[in-house]
Amino acid sequence: MKEEILKVALAQRASLHDRDSNMDALLGDIRSAAAAGAALILLPELHNSDYFCQVEQTANFDLAEPVPGPSTAQLAAVAAEAGIVVVASLFEKRATGLYHNTAVVLDSDGSIAGKYRKMHIPDDPGYHEKFYFTPGDLGFMPIETSLGKLGVLVCWDQWYPEAARLMALAGADLLLYPTAIGWDSRDDEEERQRQLDAWITVQRGHAVANGLPVLACNRNGIEAAPSGKGPGIAFWGNSFVAGPQGEVVARADEQNQLLFAELSMKRSEEVRRIWPFLRDRRIDAYANLVRRFID
Repeated sequence: MKEEILKVALAQRASLHDRDSNMDALLGDIRSAAAAGAALILLPELHNSDYFCQVEQTANFDLAEPVPGPSTAQLAAVAAEAGIVVVASLFEKRATGLYHNTAVVLDSDGSIAGKYRKMHIPDDPGYHEKFYFTPGDLGFMPIETSLGKLGVLVCWDQWYPEAARLMALAGADLLLYPTAIGWDSRDDEEERQRQLDAWITVQRGHAVANGLPVLACNRNGIEAAPSGKGPGIAFWGNSFVAGPQGEVVARADEQNQLLFAELSMKRSEEVRRIWPFLRDRRIDAYANLVRRFID
């Protein structure tokens, strides 16, 4: 990591329901973040549109685009203009009939530093992602940027300690999660709080277990189910940044917010010296982790 103190921004936003409006708002956030001194900005998952995975509709494949493509061109131009690293989240059309949920990193000179295709694909009520996305095939490899190595993962990946660990073992300096997660409108308040607490806790755990900062940028706002098929989703926002001991450095509420945090990039070295979890791993005893279940 090149910066000793790294200022980051998370663009928590509700969808404005069409691509151009969403893109204009996010380009404004990127410029604002850079003007405030941020060297990196993380955008929420699938930020160009409403969360279309609430329903299975073949017409939604029209939302996909190639990478590189129109969105990466717009984002790259503003990244270069503002001199900021941008972590974006796009519906990638790789080929006819082959689509991915893909995070793309634009370096501060506007070049595409790399991409990550979401590996864990959910299929739950209101989250029909297996209908749209082929699981990623790029593995868990950090993306090299002018700021260092970014361990970019996407949403459902955030529940899996294996994904965070493999990014850490490959030399990631940060773990970043563009996200779209929320409540079913039928959930009561106690269930909502349990889900939110679990979401924050598991990601703070990744920070602790790997001695790395974690950035999680969620969308917010209520999105009705298309055609009235389903209860809709209240995306809970609460984007946050945690330090390498899991400490919450900054946290948003449920509203639109450009969330800033400053991270000391020397702390991972300091934390890993007092908590040498990587040293003490029993790699000789972990073979069964590649099994689906130990019967």
